[in-house]
Amino acid sequence: MKLARKDILGIRDLAVEEINLILDTAESFIEVSTREIKKVPTLRGVTVMNLFYEPSTRTRTSFEIAAKRLSADTINISTATSSVVKGETFIDTAKNLEAMNPDIIVLRHSAAGAPHMLSRVVRQSVINAGDGAHEHPTQALLDMMTIREKKKRIAGLKVSIVGDIAHSRVARSNIYGLTKMGAKVTVGGPSTMMPRFIDRLGVEVHHHVDDAIRDADIIMMLRIQTERQDMSVFPSLREYANLFGLNRKRVALAKEDVIIMHPGPMNRGVEISPDVADGPYSVILDQVTNGVAVRMALLYLLSGGN
Repeated sequence: MKLARKDILGIRDLAVEEINLILDTAESFIEVSTREIKKVPTLRGVTVMNLFYEPSTRTRTSFEIAAKRLSADTINISTATSSVVKGETFIDTAKNLEAMNPDIIVLRHSAAGAPHMLSRVVRQSVINAGDGAHEHPTQALLDMMTIREKKKRIAGLKVSIVGDIAHSRVARSNIYGLTKMGAKVTVGGPSTMMPRFIDRLGVEVHHHVDDAIRDADIIMMLRIQTERQDMSVFPSLREYANLFGLNRKRVALAKEDVIIMHPGPMNRGVEISPDVADGPYSVILDQVTNGVAVRMALLYLLSGGN
């Protein structure tokens, strides 16, 4: 089976069969990262451009490593050192990059919908690496891969997503993906960080964290997205940590074999305590490892692999 689409713009657009294909392909690439020589010639001659309008450590590095392990050529473009600072428009930048004939463009942008616009004006494949507070499809895919790896299934599991739901692209992509795959998704957080009508996405809503994580199979904590907030939506970090932070006492409310996830970067002592982040239930570093495999799978599939 091939991935019959040019771009990966969001989880909302993907069918269950496509998600399973991506996850199965990613699992086959895990082994490459354990070799002494971590490289295969699969995408030799393919050029991948990473175009990031926002800061990133994990996602950008993960895409670069994924491309290099498949023997693709990578070009990293930071807008802080590009012609964008001289006033060049997004579309003009896109057209100039297209003229250089790369094969895949990976875009992170602060504006929701930017990857969709890019995909309409360039002939290359476009991968959304996060657009504003809209979606972050590769993060959701690596999260689903981690859940499937640890729990052997996704359907029927209770997944609690806690924190700044309103401003989180990770939350949206995971809600779309996990509900499609048959999980029961619960969201928890203060009412000031909860989108209106979020329940229409098929999730259960709680404003008390204890209720949200009770009997959960998976707890996914989210960072407070201060850079996307127009005003303060809680009194203080200390109060937020007391009321909504995940600590050892709260973990005891979940299933005995619960796994704890976080997309990063973490604010230790705010949304998650250090002993929980580094504790036996945490799979946060497994998420990072699986992120490379998922991005290898997407580069491979969009280049015509099956």
